[in-house]
Amino acid sequence: MTSDSFDDTELGQLREHGIVLFAKRVIFDARPPMPADQIAAVQAVCAGPLPPELLALWRQTAGGRIDYDLHLRMNGCEEAVSWTELFWNGSDTAQTLRGWIAHELEGAAQAPREGAWDGKLVSLPIGGFEDSDRIYAVVEPGADHGHILAWKQGLPQPWVHAMHEDGMTTLAADLCAAFDVLHLDEDPLEAIGDYFTGQALLEYLDERHEAHGLSLELMDRLIAFYRRAMVDWRTPLADGTLGGDGPLSRIALRHAIATDDAALIDRLAAVDVALDGPLLGSAIATDLAVSHGAHAAAAALVHAGAPVAPDALDAIDSALSPDLAAMLLAHGAQPSATAIAECVACGAPAAARLIAEAYAQAHDDLPAAYAAVRDDLLAELEGALADVRTGEVSHYLGADELAHRIDHLQTFSL
Repeated sequence: MTSDSFDDTELGQLREHGIVLFAKRVIFDARPPMPADQIAAVQAVCAGPLPPELLALWRQTAGGRIDYDLHLRMNGCEEAVSWTELFWNGSDTAQTLRGWIAHELEGAAQAPREGAWDGKLVSLPIGGFEDSDRIYAVVEPGADHGHILAWKQGLPQPWVHAMHEDGMTTLAADLCAAFDVLHLDEDPLEAIGDYFTGQALLEYLDERHEAHGLSLELMDRLIAFYRRAMVDWRTPLADGTLGGDGPLSRIALRHAIATDDAALIDRLAAVDVALDGPLLGSAIATDLAVSHGAHAAAAALVHAGAPVAPDALDAIDSALSPDLAAMLLAHGAQPSATAIAECVACGAPAAARLIAEAYAQAHDDLPAAYAAVRDDLLAELEGALADVRTGEVSHYLGADELAHRIDHLQTFSL
């Protein structure tokens, strides 16, 4: 059967619903094939020939949406790269293929160089997400021709554990290989959070079924095809080989933290999964566990020998027990006024007092340092609550939790 799962008739039915299969991955909200004159116009601005895999894609669809996980190392960080759109001409957003080409041409014209520029692009933007993430095909003749590159925008310094400088790395040697790198960390039919990879595709298919007659049988088979991109870290965990696969180990470790599964942390440590190094952005495993409120996982990580960063207590967003706070302090976390205020706000006064005691042993400015951070945090929370109460904006905490945190800060005293 064509594409391992569907015959030509079924592929035609999927195409009628805006679904195209390419390199064993699902493209949805797919555009018609790119006309020859538009392909020629793109070719005219490239320093070398368009890669054959890209031409094969465009002859199936001029663009559309994809919904997979992609993690790459950039600037020493473990970055989640958002590749959710294949750029196409005629998009009603700013992310049109023609618009991105114009953007790249403008940037290339302004770039410093020796000698005159011939007006041709060496890397062609073909997809990404808004302004923050882009995927490029190398169109310069030479050994790298056809390579697929991933670029990600750095974020401002206040974004903790974010990559703060723009990054770029090679994704794969060609477009088909790049699609093969796209995967699913988790089963979209057994989501562990409110927002998950696969959500956009499943919602699209539901709408096509309910409003446009996509058959349930074909939809279910497409979902089964889509789920073949799920990674399997459980088998190598069971046979004791998971520790030898870094990318797969990191997916398993992120899952253990997302589910706050201390027993799984113990199993991962037992097969020599690395517990150090960046796991999401620059955050190591204990950073991620503490900031995500996975306190059982955090304790298990420390028991298993995972390193604790000096600023591990500076990104608290849920009530921390004094036992965990003491454990983190004993293994390398440094007490700070920020940690004290965040514990107070989250309703963990015992942990706040323990951290304050540790801070006072090394500093003589505890009251003033705490008051300064508390006042800044109060202003931030009060501003957020006022915005939420207008009904025009939302906040991940919600109005009630924002109000609780404000009350905690206003009534606590050292």
